[in-house]
Order: sequence, then structure tokens, then C-alpha cells
Amino acid sequence: MRSDARSNRLRILEAAAEVLALPGDTSLKSIARRAGVGQGTLYRHFPTRESLVLEVYGEEVEGLVDAVPVLLGSLRPPLALRAWLGRLLRLGWCTPEFADAMRGATGASSEPCRRACRPLLDALSALLEANMATGTIEAGTTADDVLLLVGPLWRIGADEAEHERAARLFDVLLRGLCPSGAAHAAAAEGARSTG
Repeated sequence: MRSDARSNRLRILEAAAEVLALPGDTSLKSIARRAGVGQGTLYRHFPTRESLVLEVYGEEVEGLVDAVPVLLGSLRPPLALRAWLGRLLRLGWCTPEFADAMRGATGASSEPCRRACRPLLDALSALLEANMATGTIEAGTTADDVLLLVGPLWRIGADEAEHERAARLFDVLLRGLCPSGAAHAAAAEGARSTG
């Protein structure tokens, strides 16, 4: 990559981080304006909003990806899935732009969007495969399926009461995804509370 292209990319990422951190207009046009580049330049580097947002939150994405082998090495697959999805859910609550990008990653989204989300989709797929291997989740469940189910939880309000509601709904979601894993999770919770 040429030095001017590298400089433009860096300016776009810095501007996006600033714009996404503030309330108000977070459009790509606003980001391009703040970076001092044209929209064409922005789209050459980041063909979709999702690809830009996920790049801005790259450290968080990397942390989620890196967490999978650690979780699977220390927890039973249903508990690893619960812990990872809980972390993903909290990230989406704290950064609504990230949640929007992840919602855009599901279903019939564009190939650039899917490519940007691929590391997270692959990480979630590894957790699902581990659960399928132990019989705690129905075979054929995909990362897209799970993200479609998690998506509405990101829309729940930010206050304490709403987060409690979201936590209850998250438990319902996991009991539906991993019905045989739910018993193991309940047993582990009981052991922790009595221990």
C-alpha cells in the first residue's frame, strides 16, 4: 500500500473512532468529512459501514476471537458459548455501532460485510461445533442463526431494569439453543453458589 493510501486509511480510522464515540451524526459522509477525504476514498478502503466499524473495534474483535480457545480449554462447551455470547452482548450494549455492524453481518448481507465479520463468525462457529460434538446443541445450528437470535437483545435499553430483562431473555435463548447444556450450566451455578 502506498504511503498516501496508508495515511488516508489511518485518518479514516481515527476519524471514525472519534465520530462513533460521540452522539449525533455517525454517517460515513460525516466520517469522510472529519478525515478530510472524499467518500470514494473512504469506500476504497472500507467498502461497507460494517467493515469500517469492525476495524475501529479491532481490539475488541481480536479479544473475542482469541477468547474462544481459552474458553473451550477451561469450560464445558455450553458454558464456553454462554461466556462468549455474554461478552459479545456486553460489547454490543456498550458500543451500539458494533451491534449494528454485527446485525448487518447476518443473512443476505454483502460479501464485503461478510468478509469483515468473518473472524467473529468463525469464532462463534467454533463454539457451536464444540457444542454439536458434545450433543449440547442441535446439529446444523449456524453462527448466522445465533446472531439473528442475539440481535434483538442489543436493542434493549441501557438502564439497569432493562439489562436485567435482557439477562433473563439471554438465559431463555441459551436454554433453547443448548437444552441439554442448560442442566450443566444450572449445576455449575449451583455448585458455585453453595461452594
